[in-house]
Amino acid sequence: MQIVARDIPPRSAWALEQAGVHPLLARLYAARGVLAKEELDDGLTRLLPPATLRGTQEAARLLADAIRDDRRLCIVADYDCDGATACAVAVRGLRLLGAKQVSYLVPDRVIDGYGLTPPIAERVADSGADLLITVDNGIASVEGVAAAKARGLAVLVTDHHLPGPELPAADVLVNPNQPGCGFESKSIAGVGVMFYVLLALRAELRARGAFDRVAQPKLDALLPLVALGTVADVVRLDANNRRLVAQGLRRIRTSAMPAGIAALFKAAGRNAAAATTFDFGFALGPRINAAGRLADMTLGIECLLTDDAGRAAELAQLLDGINRERRDIEGGMRDQALRLAETLFGDDSQPPPAAISVFGADFHEGVVGIVASRLKDRFHRPTFVFAASGADGRAHELKGSGRSIPGFHLRDALDLVAKRHPGVLLRFGGHAMAAGCTVAREHFPVFEQALAQVAREWLDAATLTRRLDTDGPLAPEYLRVDLVDTLHREVWGQGFAPPTFSEEVEVVSQRLVGEKHLALKLKHRGRPVDGIWFGHTEPLPPKVVIAWRLDADEWQGVRRVRFLVEGAEL
Repeated sequence: MQIVARDIPPRSAWALEQAGVHPLLARLYAARGVLAKEELDDGLTRLLPPATLRGTQEAARLLADAIRDDRRLCIVADYDCDGATACAVAVRGLRLLGAKQVSYLVPDRVIDGYGLTPPIAERVADSGADLLITVDNGIASVEGVAAAKARGLAVLVTDHHLPGPELPAADVLVNPNQPGCGFESKSIAGVGVMFYVLLALRAELRARGAFDRVAQPKLDALLPLVALGTVADVVRLDANNRRLVAQGLRRIRTSAMPAGIAALFKAAGRNAAAATTFDFGFALGPRINAAGRLADMTLGIECLLTDDAGRAAELAQLLDGINRERRDIEGGMRDQALRLAETLFGDDSQPPPAAISVFGADFHEGVVGIVASRLKDRFHRPTFVFAASGADGRAHELKGSGRSIPGFHLRDALDLVAKRHPGVLLRFGGHAMAAGCTVAREHFPVFEQALAQVAREWLDAATLTRRLDTDGPLAPEYLRVDLVDTLHREVWGQGFAPPTFSEEVEVVSQRLVGEKHLALKLKHRGRPVDGIWFGHTEPLPPKVVIAWRLDADEWQGVRRVRFLVEGAEL
Protein backbone atom coordinates (compact mmCIF):
# COMPACT_ATOMS: atom_id res chain seq x y z
CA MET A 1 0.00 0.00 0.00
CA GLN A 2 1.15 3.50 -0.85
CA ILE A 3 0.03 6.23 1.56
CA VAL A 4 -0.02 9.63 -0.13
CA ALA A 5 -0.87 13.00 1.39
CA ARG A 6 -3.22 15.15 -0.65
CA ASP A 7 -2.07 18.51 -1.95
CA ILE A 8 -3.53 21.35 0.09
CA PRO A 9 -3.70 24.57 -1.96
CA PRO A 10 -2.47 27.13 0.58
CA ARG A 11 -4.33 30.04 -1.01
CA SER A 12 -7.67 28.21 -0.87
CA ALA A 13 -7.10 27.06 2.72
CA TRP A 14 -6.16 30.59 3.75
CA ALA A 15 -9.23 32.08 2.03
CA LEU A 16 -11.55 29.64 3.76
CA GLU A 17 -9.94 30.26 7.13
CA GLN A 18 -10.20 34.02 6.66
CA ALA A 19 -13.89 33.57 5.85
CA GLY A 20 -14.42 32.01 9.29
CA VAL A 21 -14.05 28.30 8.54
CA HIS A 22 -12.31 26.28 11.28
CA PRO A 23 -8.59 25.97 10.39
CA LEU A 24 -8.69 22.17 10.21
CA LEU A 25 -11.89 22.15 8.15
CA ALA A 26 -10.42 24.84 5.90
CA ARG A 27 -7.46 22.57 5.20
CA LEU A 28 -9.69 19.55 4.57
CA TYR A 29 -12.06 21.40 2.27
CA ALA A 30 -9.25 23.01 0.28
CA ALA A 31 -7.72 19.59 -0.30
CA ARG A 32 -11.06 18.48 -1.77
CA GLY A 33 -11.28 21.32 -4.24
CA VAL A 34 -13.41 23.82 -2.33
CA LEU A 35 -12.25 27.32 -3.27
CA ALA A 36 -14.59 29.64 -1.36
CA LYS A 37 -16.93 29.55 1.63
CA GLU A 38 -19.93 30.10 -0.67
CA GLU A 39 -19.43 26.56 -1.98
CA LEU A 40 -20.15 25.28 1.54
CA ASP A 41 -23.58 26.93 1.62
CA ASP A 42 -26.00 24.00 1.79
CA GLY A 43 -29.19 26.07 1.61
CA LEU A 44 -32.02 24.83 -0.59
CA THR A 45 -31.80 27.95 -2.71
CA ARG A 46 -28.32 26.84 -3.77
CA LEU A 47 -29.62 23.63 -5.37
CA LEU A 48 -29.27 23.38 -9.13
CA PRO A 49 -32.51 24.55 -10.83
CA PRO A 50 -34.86 21.72 -11.86
CA ALA A 51 -35.29 23.29 -15.29
CA THR A 52 -31.67 22.48 -16.11
CA LEU A 53 -32.36 18.74 -15.79
CA ARG A 54 -33.56 17.69 -19.22
CA GLY A 55 -37.08 16.29 -19.29
CA THR A 56 -38.30 17.66 -15.95
CA GLN A 57 -40.61 20.25 -17.52
CA GLU A 58 -42.18 17.67 -19.85
CA ALA A 59 -42.46 15.23 -16.93
CA ALA A 60 -44.15 17.91 -14.84
CA ARG A 61 -46.77 18.54 -17.52
CA LEU A 62 -47.37 14.81 -18.01
CA LEU A 63 -47.84 14.27 -14.27
CA ALA A 64 -49.93 17.43 -13.78
CA ASP A 65 -52.29 16.28 -16.53
CA ALA A 66 -52.48 12.83 -14.94
CA ILE A 67 -53.34 14.32 -11.54
CA ARG A 68 -55.96 16.59 -13.13
CA ASP A 69 -57.59 13.63 -14.88
CA ASP A 70 -57.33 11.37 -11.80
CA ARG A 71 -55.22 8.83 -13.70
CA ARG A 72 -53.83 5.71 -12.07
CA LEU A 73 -50.07 5.98 -11.56
CA CYS A 74 -47.77 3.01 -10.97
CA ILE A 75 -44.15 3.34 -9.87
CA VAL A 76 -41.73 0.63 -11.05
CA ALA A 77 -38.86 0.64 -8.57
CA ASP A 78 -35.50 -1.08 -8.18
CA TYR A 79 -34.51 -3.48 -5.42
CA ASP A 80 -31.64 -1.51 -3.82
CA CYS A 81 -31.72 1.33 -1.30
CA ASP A 82 -31.63 4.03 -3.97
CA GLY A 83 -34.56 2.39 -5.73
CA ALA A 84 -36.48 1.92 -2.48
CA THR A 85 -36.02 5.52 -1.34
CA ALA A 86 -36.80 6.79 -4.85
CA CYS A 87 -40.04 4.79 -4.80
CA ALA A 88 -40.96 6.14 -1.36
CA VAL A 89 -40.18 9.71 -2.50
CA ALA A 90 -42.31 9.21 -5.63
CA VAL A 91 -45.30 7.76 -3.78
CA ARG A 92 -45.17 10.25 -0.91
CA GLY A 93 -44.46 13.22 -3.18
CA LEU A 94 -47.15 12.47 -5.76
CA ARG A 95 -49.72 12.02 -3.02
CA LEU A 96 -48.64 15.28 -1.43
CA LEU A 97 -49.15 17.00 -4.76
CA GLY A 98 -52.66 15.68 -5.24
CA ALA A 99 -52.42 12.29 -6.94
CA LYS A 100 -55.13 10.04 -5.53
CA GLN A 101 -54.29 6.74 -7.22
CA VAL A 102 -50.62 5.86 -6.75
CA SER A 103 -49.31 2.31 -6.50
CA TYR A 104 -45.90 0.72 -6.92
CA LEU A 105 -44.31 -2.50 -8.09
CA VAL A 106 -40.77 -3.64 -7.37
CA PRO A 107 -39.17 -6.45 -9.42
CA ASP A 108 -37.90 -9.56 -7.70
CA ARG A 109 -34.12 -9.81 -8.05
CA VAL A 110 -34.23 -13.54 -8.84
CA ILE A 111 -37.45 -13.94 -10.83
CA ASP A 112 -37.66 -10.64 -12.72
CA GLY A 113 -34.10 -9.44 -12.97
CA TYR A 114 -33.26 -5.76 -13.24
CA GLY A 115 -35.32 -2.93 -14.65
CA LEU A 116 -38.55 -2.57 -16.58
CA THR A 117 -38.81 -5.86 -18.47
CA PRO A 118 -41.73 -6.73 -20.79
CA PRO A 119 -43.30 -9.05 -18.15
CA ILE A 120 -43.17 -6.22 -15.59
CA ALA A 121 -44.79 -3.87 -18.10
CA GLU A 122 -47.55 -6.44 -18.66
CA ARG A 123 -48.16 -6.70 -14.91
CA VAL A 124 -48.45 -2.92 -14.62
CA ALA A 125 -50.90 -2.82 -17.52
CA ASP A 126 -52.94 -5.68 -16.04
CA SER A 127 -53.18 -3.73 -12.76
CA GLY A 128 -55.18 -1.06 -14.58
CA ALA A 129 -52.59 1.69 -14.44
CA ASP A 130 -52.62 4.54 -16.96
CA LEU A 131 -49.12 5.96 -16.40
CA LEU A 132 -45.99 3.92 -15.62
CA ILE A 133 -43.15 5.76 -13.86
CA THR A 134 -39.74 4.15 -13.43
CA VAL A 135 -37.40 5.22 -10.64
CA ASP A 136 -33.68 4.35 -10.58
CA ASN A 137 -34.13 2.23 -13.73
CA GLY A 138 -35.52 2.32 -17.23
CA ILE A 139 -32.86 4.05 -19.32
CA ALA A 140 -31.81 0.66 -20.77
CA SER A 141 -35.33 -0.84 -20.83
CA VAL A 142 -35.97 -0.50 -24.56
CA GLU A 143 -38.09 -3.66 -24.79
CA GLY A 144 -39.92 -3.03 -21.52
CA VAL A 145 -40.95 0.48 -22.50
CA ALA A 146 -42.07 -0.78 -25.92
CA ALA A 147 -44.21 -3.44 -24.23
CA ALA A 148 -45.78 -0.83 -21.95
CA LYS A 149 -46.54 1.47 -24.86
CA ALA A 150 -48.06 -1.41 -26.81
CA ARG A 151 -50.52 -1.90 -23.94
CA GLY A 152 -51.52 1.76 -24.07
CA LEU A 153 -49.56 2.98 -21.06
CA ALA A 154 -47.93 6.38 -20.91
CA VAL A 155 -44.34 5.99 -19.69
CA LEU A 156 -42.12 8.34 -17.71
CA VAL A 157 -38.57 7.09 -17.19
CA THR A 158 -36.56 8.63 -14.33
CA ASP A 159 -33.08 7.19 -14.00
CA HIS A 160 -29.43 8.12 -13.48
CA HIS A 161 -27.62 5.16 -15.00
CA LEU A 162 -25.59 5.48 -18.18
CA PRO A 163 -27.69 4.95 -21.33
CA GLY A 164 -26.93 2.32 -23.92
CA PRO A 165 -26.72 2.85 -27.67
CA GLU A 166 -30.53 2.99 -27.96
CA LEU A 167 -32.85 5.03 -25.76
CA PRO A 168 -36.28 3.69 -24.82
CA ALA A 169 -39.24 5.28 -26.60
CA ALA A 170 -40.82 6.64 -23.42
CA ASP A 171 -43.14 9.64 -23.41
CA VAL A 172 -40.56 11.45 -21.27
CA LEU A 173 -37.00 10.62 -20.20
CA VAL A 174 -35.42 12.31 -17.18
CA ASN A 175 -31.78 11.34 -16.75
CA PRO A 176 -28.80 13.68 -16.32
CA ASN A 177 -26.68 11.26 -18.36
CA GLN A 178 -28.90 11.19 -21.44
CA PRO A 179 -27.53 12.93 -24.55
CA GLY A 180 -28.11 16.66 -24.60
CA CYS A 181 -28.67 17.12 -20.87
CA GLY A 182 -26.70 20.02 -19.40
CA PHE A 183 -27.46 19.29 -15.74
CA GLU A 184 -24.21 19.81 -13.86
CA SER A 185 -24.67 17.04 -11.31
CA LYS A 186 -24.17 13.96 -13.46
CA SER A 187 -23.73 11.94 -10.26
CA ILE A 188 -27.17 12.57 -8.80
CA ALA A 189 -28.77 9.37 -7.49
CA GLY A 190 -32.04 7.93 -8.74
CA VAL A 191 -33.83 9.25 -5.65
CA GLY A 192 -32.44 12.71 -6.40
CA VAL A 193 -33.75 12.58 -9.98
CA MET A 194 -37.25 11.76 -8.72
CA PHE A 195 -37.06 14.56 -6.16
CA TYR A 196 -36.20 16.99 -8.95
CA VAL A 197 -39.18 15.77 -10.99
CA LEU A 198 -41.42 16.53 -8.00
CA LEU A 199 -39.92 20.02 -7.65
CA ALA A 200 -40.75 20.66 -11.30
CA LEU A 201 -44.24 19.19 -10.86
CA ARG A 202 -44.95 21.45 -7.90
CA ALA A 203 -43.88 24.48 -9.95
CA GLU A 204 -46.15 23.35 -12.82
CA LEU A 205 -49.12 22.89 -10.47
CA ARG A 206 -48.41 26.28 -8.92
CA ALA A 207 -48.42 27.86 -12.39
CA ARG A 208 -51.79 26.20 -13.05
CA GLY A 209 -53.22 27.77 -9.90
CA ALA A 210 -53.46 24.63 -7.78
CA PHE A 211 -51.83 26.51 -4.88
CA ASP A 212 -49.56 29.48 -4.21
CA ARG A 213 -46.08 29.57 -2.69
CA VAL A 214 -47.45 29.99 0.82
CA ALA A 215 -49.90 27.07 0.67
CA GLN A 216 -47.87 24.73 -1.52
CA PRO A 217 -46.95 21.25 -0.19
CA LYS A 218 -43.61 21.10 1.63
CA LEU A 219 -41.46 18.69 -0.34
CA ASP A 220 -38.55 19.22 2.04
CA ALA A 221 -40.14 16.50 4.20
CA LEU A 222 -38.78 14.08 1.58
CA LEU A 223 -35.16 15.15 2.02
CA PRO A 224 -34.26 12.53 4.69
CA LEU A 225 -35.18 9.87 2.13
CA VAL A 226 -33.21 11.65 -0.59
CA ALA A 227 -30.16 11.86 1.67
CA LEU A 228 -30.33 8.18 2.64
CA GLY A 229 -30.64 6.95 -0.94
CA THR A 230 -27.90 9.26 -2.20
CA VAL A 231 -25.31 8.08 0.31
CA ALA A 232 -26.35 4.41 0.16
CA ASP A 233 -25.92 4.36 -3.63
CA VAL A 234 -22.30 5.54 -3.24
CA VAL A 235 -22.67 8.23 -5.92
CA ARG A 236 -20.10 11.01 -6.02
CA LEU A 237 -20.92 13.69 -3.48
CA ASP A 238 -20.53 16.74 -5.68
CA ALA A 239 -21.70 20.10 -4.34
CA ASN A 240 -25.35 19.52 -5.26
CA ASN A 241 -25.47 16.04 -3.76
CA ARG A 242 -23.78 17.31 -0.60
CA ARG A 243 -26.51 19.92 -0.23
CA LEU A 244 -29.23 17.30 -0.60
CA VAL A 245 -27.54 15.10 2.00
CA ALA A 246 -26.88 17.98 4.40
CA GLN A 247 -30.53 19.04 4.25
CA GLY A 248 -31.69 15.51 4.97
CA LEU A 249 -29.30 15.10 7.89
CA ARG A 250 -30.41 18.42 9.35
CA ARG A 251 -34.02 17.26 9.47
CA ILE A 252 -33.20 13.83 10.87
CA ARG A 253 -31.18 15.38 13.70
CA THR A 254 -34.27 17.38 14.73
CA SER A 255 -36.56 14.29 14.49
CA ALA A 256 -38.24 15.61 11.31
CA MET A 257 -38.18 12.30 9.43
CA PRO A 258 -40.47 9.47 8.31
CA ALA A 259 -41.33 6.93 10.98
CA GLY A 260 -39.43 4.24 9.08
CA ILE A 261 -36.15 6.10 9.15
CA ALA A 262 -36.52 6.73 12.88
CA ALA A 263 -37.25 3.02 13.42
CA LEU A 264 -34.23 1.98 11.35
CA PHE A 265 -31.96 4.20 13.44
CA LYS A 266 -33.29 2.52 16.58
CA ALA A 267 -32.99 -1.00 15.13
CA ALA A 268 -29.38 -0.28 14.15
CA GLY A 269 -28.55 1.12 17.59
CA ARG A 270 -27.64 4.50 16.13
CA ASN A 271 -28.47 7.95 17.51
CA ALA A 272 -30.60 9.91 15.06
CA ALA A 273 -29.92 13.15 16.92
CA ALA A 274 -26.27 12.82 15.87
CA ALA A 275 -26.93 11.27 12.44
CA THR A 276 -24.00 11.07 10.02
CA THR A 277 -23.41 9.91 6.47
CA PHE A 278 -21.72 6.85 8.04
CA ASP A 279 -25.11 5.86 9.50
CA PHE A 280 -26.67 5.98 6.04
CA GLY A 281 -23.93 3.98 4.35
CA PHE A 282 -23.20 1.37 7.01
CA ALA A 283 -26.30 1.09 9.21
CA LEU A 284 -29.56 2.06 7.48
CA GLY A 285 -28.63 1.39 3.85
CA PRO A 286 -27.54 -2.24 4.39
CA ARG A 287 -30.73 -3.05 6.29
CA ILE A 288 -32.90 -1.81 3.43
CA ASN A 289 -30.68 -3.44 0.82
CA ALA A 290 -30.92 -6.77 2.66
CA ALA A 291 -34.62 -6.96 1.80
CA GLY A 292 -33.86 -6.77 -1.91
CA ARG A 293 -31.01 -9.25 -1.61
CA LEU A 294 -32.66 -12.03 0.38
CA ALA A 295 -36.39 -11.32 0.55
CA ASP A 296 -38.72 -8.75 -1.03
CA MET A 297 -37.86 -5.04 -1.29
CA THR A 298 -41.53 -4.33 -0.63
CA LEU A 299 -40.60 -4.72 3.06
CA GLY A 300 -38.06 -1.89 2.78
CA ILE A 301 -40.39 0.37 0.81
CA GLU A 302 -43.29 -0.20 3.19
CA CYS A 303 -41.00 0.68 6.09
CA LEU A 304 -40.21 3.99 4.39
CA LEU A 305 -43.83 4.68 3.47
CA THR A 306 -45.67 3.98 6.72
CA ASP A 307 -46.55 6.80 9.09
CA ASP A 308 -47.45 4.36 11.86
CA ALA A 309 -44.57 4.24 14.36
CA GLY A 310 -45.54 0.77 15.59
CA ARG A 311 -45.68 -0.67 12.08
CA ALA A 312 -42.38 1.04 11.24
CA ALA A 313 -40.71 -0.52 14.30
CA GLU A 314 -42.03 -3.95 13.34
CA LEU A 315 -40.72 -3.66 9.77
CA ALA A 316 -37.37 -2.22 10.91
CA GLN A 317 -36.85 -5.19 13.22
CA LEU A 318 -37.71 -7.55 10.39
CA LEU A 319 -35.19 -5.81 8.12
CA ASP A 320 -32.59 -6.00 10.88
CA GLY A 321 -33.08 -9.76 11.11
CA ILE A 322 -32.79 -10.17 7.33
CA ASN A 323 -29.58 -8.14 7.42
CA ARG A 324 -28.10 -10.44 10.06
CA GLU A 325 -28.91 -13.39 7.81
CA ARG A 326 -27.28 -11.54 4.91
CA ARG A 327 -24.10 -11.08 6.96
CA ASP A 328 -23.97 -14.81 7.74
CA ILE A 329 -24.38 -15.76 4.08
CA GLU A 330 -21.85 -13.12 3.03
CA GLY A 331 -19.25 -14.42 5.49
CA GLY A 332 -19.28 -17.93 4.07
CA MET A 333 -19.34 -16.70 0.48
CA ARG A 334 -16.52 -14.25 1.12
CA ASP A 335 -14.24 -16.95 2.53
CA GLN A 336 -14.92 -19.26 -0.41
CA ALA A 337 -14.52 -16.45 -2.95
CA LEU A 338 -11.23 -15.40 -1.36
CA ARG A 339 -9.90 -18.95 -1.74
CA LEU A 340 -10.98 -19.02 -5.39
CA ALA A 341 -9.39 -15.63 -6.06
CA GLU A 342 -6.14 -16.61 -4.38
CA THR A 343 -5.74 -19.52 -6.80
CA LEU A 344 -5.71 -16.99 -9.64
CA PHE A 345 -2.63 -15.28 -8.23
CA GLY A 346 -0.46 -18.40 -8.20
CA ASP A 347 3.14 -17.98 -7.07
CA ASP A 348 5.62 -15.16 -7.57
CA SER A 349 6.76 -16.60 -10.91
CA GLN A 350 3.64 -15.38 -12.70
CA PRO A 351 2.05 -11.94 -12.64
CA PRO A 352 -1.27 -11.63 -10.81
CA PRO A 353 -4.37 -11.08 -12.96
CA ALA A 354 -5.35 -7.49 -13.73
CA ALA A 355 -9.02 -8.35 -13.05
CA ILE A 356 -10.72 -11.03 -10.97
CA SER A 357 -13.79 -13.08 -11.90
CA VAL A 358 -15.01 -15.89 -9.66
CA PHE A 359 -18.05 -18.15 -9.68
CA GLY A 360 -19.29 -20.46 -6.96
CA ALA A 361 -22.03 -23.02 -7.55
CA ASP A 362 -23.43 -22.35 -4.05
CA PHE A 363 -23.17 -18.56 -4.17
CA HIS A 364 -26.33 -16.53 -3.45
CA GLU A 365 -27.04 -14.06 -6.24
CA GLY A 366 -28.37 -11.50 -3.79
CA VAL A 367 -24.98 -11.13 -2.08
CA VAL A 368 -22.55 -11.26 -5.03
CA GLY A 369 -22.14 -7.46 -5.11
CA ILE A 370 -21.08 -7.26 -1.49
CA VAL A 371 -18.60 -10.10 -1.90
CA ALA A 372 -17.20 -8.48 -5.06
CA SER A 373 -16.62 -5.32 -3.04
CA ARG A 374 -14.78 -7.28 -0.33
CA LEU A 375 -12.51 -8.97 -2.90
CA LYS A 376 -11.86 -5.67 -4.66
CA ASP A 377 -10.76 -4.18 -1.34
CA ARG A 378 -8.55 -7.16 -0.57
CA PHE A 379 -6.76 -7.48 -3.91
CA HIS A 380 -7.17 -3.99 -5.40
CA ARG A 381 -8.41 -5.38 -8.71
CA PRO A 382 -11.62 -4.90 -10.70
CA THR A 383 -13.71 -7.83 -9.49
CA PHE A 384 -16.80 -9.74 -10.62
CA VAL A 385 -18.51 -12.40 -8.52
CA PHE A 386 -21.07 -14.69 -10.20
CA ALA A 387 -23.87 -16.91 -8.94
CA ALA A 388 -26.23 -19.20 -10.81
CA SER A 389 -29.58 -17.57 -11.57
CA GLY A 390 -32.40 -18.80 -9.37
CA ALA A 391 -35.08 -17.86 -11.90
CA ASP A 392 -37.15 -20.65 -13.45
CA GLY A 393 -35.64 -21.86 -16.70
CA ARG A 394 -32.46 -19.84 -16.28
CA ALA A 395 -30.23 -22.15 -14.27
CA HIS A 396 -27.80 -22.07 -17.21
CA GLU A 397 -27.28 -18.31 -16.67
CA LEU A 398 -24.81 -16.73 -14.28
CA LYS A 399 -25.60 -13.36 -12.77
CA GLY A 400 -22.57 -11.29 -11.85
CA SER A 401 -21.98 -8.13 -9.90
CA GLY A 402 -18.77 -6.15 -10.22
CA ARG A 403 -16.86 -3.50 -8.30
CA SER A 404 -13.96 -1.50 -9.66
CA ILE A 405 -10.90 0.51 -8.67
CA PRO A 406 -10.04 4.10 -9.68
CA GLY A 407 -8.99 4.29 -13.31
CA PHE A 408 -11.11 1.40 -14.59
CA HIS A 409 -14.61 2.25 -15.88
CA LEU A 410 -16.49 -0.98 -15.31
CA ARG A 411 -19.47 -0.41 -17.58
CA ASP A 412 -17.23 0.75 -20.43
CA ALA A 413 -15.13 -2.36 -19.92
CA LEU A 414 -18.24 -4.55 -20.22
CA ASP A 415 -19.22 -2.70 -23.37
CA LEU A 416 -15.82 -3.49 -24.88
CA VAL A 417 -16.09 -7.15 -23.86
CA ALA A 418 -19.52 -7.28 -25.54
CA LYS A 419 -18.14 -5.81 -28.76
CA ARG A 420 -15.13 -8.15 -28.84
CA HIS A 421 -17.10 -11.27 -27.93
CA PRO A 422 -20.65 -10.96 -29.30
CA GLY A 423 -23.14 -13.12 -27.48
CA VAL A 424 -21.07 -13.68 -24.35
CA LEU A 425 -22.82 -10.95 -22.38
CA LEU A 426 -26.57 -11.56 -22.36
CA ARG A 427 -27.25 -8.37 -20.41
CA PHE A 428 -25.15 -5.70 -18.72
CA GLY A 429 -25.29 -2.19 -17.28
CA GLY A 430 -24.10 0.03 -14.48
CA HIS A 431 -21.61 2.76 -13.60
CA ALA A 432 -17.89 3.36 -13.58
CA MET A 433 -17.34 1.74 -10.17
CA ALA A 434 -20.18 -0.79 -10.03
CA ALA A 435 -21.88 -2.84 -12.72
CA GLY A 436 -23.79 -6.04 -13.32
CA CYS A 437 -24.00 -8.57 -16.12
CA THR A 438 -25.41 -11.94 -17.09
CA VAL A 439 -23.50 -14.63 -18.99
CA ALA A 440 -24.26 -18.20 -20.03
CA ARG A 441 -22.50 -20.67 -17.74
CA GLU A 442 -20.41 -22.09 -20.60
CA HIS A 443 -19.19 -18.60 -21.50
CA PHE A 444 -17.82 -17.78 -18.06
CA PRO A 445 -14.19 -18.67 -18.98
CA VAL A 446 -14.44 -16.43 -22.07
CA PHE A 447 -15.73 -13.56 -19.94
CA GLU A 448 -13.04 -14.09 -17.32
CA GLN A 449 -10.25 -13.90 -19.90
CA ALA A 450 -11.84 -11.05 -21.84
CA LEU A 451 -12.26 -8.83 -18.77
CA ALA A 452 -8.70 -9.55 -17.64
CA GLN A 453 -7.44 -8.63 -21.13
CA VAL A 454 -9.24 -5.26 -21.02
CA ALA A 455 -7.81 -4.64 -17.56
CA ARG A 456 -4.28 -5.43 -18.76
CA GLU A 457 -4.71 -2.90 -21.56
CA TRP A 458 -6.22 -0.15 -19.44
CA LEU A 459 -4.34 -0.48 -16.14
CA ASP A 460 -0.65 0.06 -15.45
CA ALA A 461 1.48 -0.84 -12.44
CA ALA A 462 0.78 2.46 -10.72
CA THR A 463 -2.99 2.03 -11.02
CA LEU A 464 -2.79 -1.55 -9.77
CA THR A 465 -0.91 -0.43 -6.66
CA ARG A 466 -3.27 0.30 -3.80
CA ARG A 467 -3.08 3.98 -2.98
CA LEU A 468 -4.55 5.57 0.10
CA ASP A 469 -4.94 9.32 -0.12
CA THR A 470 -4.79 11.08 3.24
CA ASP A 471 -4.79 14.55 4.71
CA GLY A 472 -1.28 14.15 6.07
CA PRO A 473 -0.16 14.70 9.68
CA LEU A 474 -2.49 15.91 12.41
CA ALA A 475 -1.37 18.39 15.03
CA PRO A 476 -1.80 17.07 18.62
CA GLU A 477 -4.05 19.97 19.61
CA TYR A 478 -6.72 18.56 17.27
CA LEU A 479 -7.01 15.29 19.21
CA ARG A 480 -10.19 16.44 20.95
CA VAL A 481 -13.58 14.80 21.28
CA ASP A 482 -15.42 17.99 20.37
CA LEU A 483 -13.45 18.19 17.14
CA VAL A 484 -14.27 14.55 16.37
CA ASP A 485 -17.95 15.48 16.67
CA THR A 486 -17.43 18.50 14.42
CA LEU A 487 -15.86 16.35 11.72
CA HIS A 488 -18.60 13.73 11.97
CA ARG A 489 -21.33 16.33 11.45
CA GLU A 490 -19.96 17.28 8.04
CA VAL A 491 -21.03 15.56 4.81
CA TRP A 492 -18.40 13.07 3.63
CA GLY A 493 -18.60 10.22 1.17
CA GLN A 494 -17.76 9.05 -2.34
CA GLY A 495 -15.75 11.72 -4.16
CA PHE A 496 -15.56 13.83 -1.00
CA ALA A 497 -13.59 11.48 1.19
CA PRO A 498 -13.90 11.52 4.98
CA PRO A 499 -10.82 12.98 6.71
CA THR A 500 -7.99 10.47 6.95
CA PHE A 501 -4.67 11.43 8.49
CA SER A 502 -1.26 9.78 8.27
CA GLU A 503 2.14 9.88 9.96
CA GLU A 504 4.56 7.70 11.86
CA VAL A 505 3.44 6.45 15.27
CA GLU A 506 4.97 4.26 17.95
CA VAL A 507 3.19 0.96 18.66
CA VAL A 508 3.31 0.49 22.42
CA SER A 509 1.20 -2.69 22.53
CA GLN A 510 -1.18 -4.65 20.32
CA ARG A 511 -3.58 -7.54 20.76
CA LEU A 512 -6.33 -9.31 18.84
CA VAL A 513 -9.95 -8.74 19.86
CA GLY A 514 -12.76 -10.89 18.55
CA GLU A 515 -10.11 -12.92 16.69
CA LYS A 516 -10.24 -10.54 13.71
CA HIS A 517 -9.49 -6.99 14.89
CA LEU A 518 -6.21 -5.45 16.06
CA ALA A 519 -6.48 -3.31 19.21
CA LEU A 520 -3.59 -0.89 19.60
CA LYS A 521 -1.92 1.31 22.20
CA LEU A 522 -0.09 4.01 20.28
CA LYS A 523 2.03 7.07 20.87
CA HIS A 524 1.29 9.96 18.54
CA ARG A 525 4.01 12.58 18.85
CA GLY A 526 4.70 11.32 22.35
CA ARG A 527 1.07 11.35 23.45
CA PRO A 528 -0.79 8.07 24.18
CA VAL A 529 -3.85 7.25 22.10
CA ASP A 530 -5.86 4.08 21.53
CA GLY A 531 -6.37 2.63 18.08
CA ILE A 532 -8.31 -0.16 16.40
CA TRP A 533 -7.80 -1.76 13.00
CA PHE A 534 -10.98 -3.62 12.10
CA GLY A 535 -10.59 -6.74 10.01
CA HIS A 536 -6.78 -6.80 10.36
CA THR A 537 -4.88 -9.45 12.31
CA GLU A 538 -1.22 -9.08 11.28
CA PRO A 539 0.98 -7.43 13.94
CA LEU A 540 2.60 -4.05 13.32
CA PRO A 541 6.27 -3.14 13.80
CA PRO A 542 7.31 -0.90 16.74
CA LYS A 543 7.30 2.18 14.50
CA VAL A 544 5.09 2.46 11.45
CA VAL A 545 3.40 4.99 9.19
CA ILE A 546 -0.35 4.51 9.51
CA ALA A 547 -3.42 6.15 8.03
CA TRP A 548 -6.37 6.67 10.34
CA ARG A 549 -9.69 8.37 10.84
CA LEU A 550 -10.54 10.19 14.05
CA ASP A 551 -13.18 8.62 16.24
CA ALA A 552 -14.30 8.71 19.86
CA ASP A 553 -15.22 5.79 22.09
CA GLU A 554 -16.77 5.78 25.55
CA TRP A 555 -15.56 3.89 28.62
CA GLN A 556 -17.22 4.25 32.03
CA GLY A 557 -18.97 7.42 30.93
CA VAL A 558 -15.82 9.11 29.61
CA ARG A 559 -15.38 9.75 25.89
CA ARG A 560 -11.87 9.58 24.47
CA VAL A 561 -10.31 10.05 21.07
CA ARG A 562 -9.17 6.93 19.26
CA PHE A 563 -7.71 6.17 15.84
CA LEU A 564 -9.60 4.00 13.36
CA VAL A 565 -6.70 2.61 11.32
CA GLU A 566 -7.31 2.42 7.58
CA GLY A 567 -3.92 1.18 6.41
CA ALA A 568 -0.18 1.08 7.02
CA GLU A 569 3.02 1.20 5.01
CA LEU A 570 4.47 -2.20 5.82
